[in-house]
Amino acid sequence: MPYKANADRRHRIPKQRHRVTNWPSYEAGLRARGSLTVWFTQEAIEAWGAKPRTGRGGQPRYSALAITTALTLRAVFRLALGQTEGLIASIIALLGLDLAVPDHSTVSRRAETLEVPRPRPGRGLVHLLVDSTGLKLCGPGEWLVKKHGTRTRRGWRKLHLATDADTGRIVASALTDKGTDDGSRVGPLLDQVEGPVASCTGDGAYDRDDVYAAVAARHPAAGVIVPPQSSAVRSDTADTAPTRRDRHLQTIAERGRMGWQRASGSRDCRRRRRAEPYARARAPGVRPPHMRSDQDRAQSAYTREPCNTVKPGF
Repeated sequence: MPYKANADRRHRIPKQRHRVTNWPSYEAGLRARGSLTVWFTQEAIEAWGAKPRTGRGGQPRYSALAITTALTLRAVFRLALGQTEGLIASIIALLGLDLAVPDHSTVSRRAETLEVPRPRPGRGLVHLLVDSTGLKLCGPGEWLVKKHGTRTRRGWRKLHLATDADTGRIVASALTDKGTDDGSRVGPLLDQVEGPVASCTGDGAYDRDDVYAAVAARHPAAGVIVPPQSSAVRSDTADTAPTRRDRHLQTIAERGRMGWQRASGSRDCRRRRRAEPYARARAPGVRPPHMRSDQDRAQSAYTREPCNTVKPGF
């Protein structure tokens, strides 16, 4: 929002420069990005095989931990299922472990019903940033469109994300169709967050009454920091019983947009500007530009696993 407020005189603001003052630490950090360490704990080795099933049906061979490990390596290194099978086999061989390697067909089938564990919450209050991004589902590629001029419409899915502003970690995610609006998924995202929430920050798409109601129903003490639309008006009960949105509009009328940012308690506006790119760019960065599966359950597992596993800045 500060860039929008200064758009007419942006050319007068000099570009900020960052100088590296500690080159040894900087170069060591660059080398550490390419470092790879893989190990299996004794608990993981013992839990690699599935427990015997007491009911009817075939006996599973691999536990949920083994399938989750395969999906994690697949998401981190952006591999196909067959390549993931080869990578796991190489790692197990290098470590000298006597473990069976799940084949790509088993991983694909088990991913549809796999329950991906949620990330563990932090100890303190969580400042949430909510946003969404688009994922290409299917359809012809750019080369096919250019070569043959096809007009087939591509399919898209929308991935809704809730990010911890302090750590940049995605703590909740939901995959829906492209027609689902952002504000309607705030409630389901909050249901996935374990622990107290201090504030919920979003862009103008979340300037809706049901968003405020969803946050108030689950976390009454949490603040809602959403910039109202330029054409927003106060409610009918603004004079007698003002809502949080009415207070935002009153602050904007008195102090302006920049003054509202400083007084809204977003801690302060710098947190949202610094961590918001993770909510839109981190998840696409840990998966291919298109969905690899056409099954709804598998798509949900393939999107939840990168969000829960990969750390910010990977």
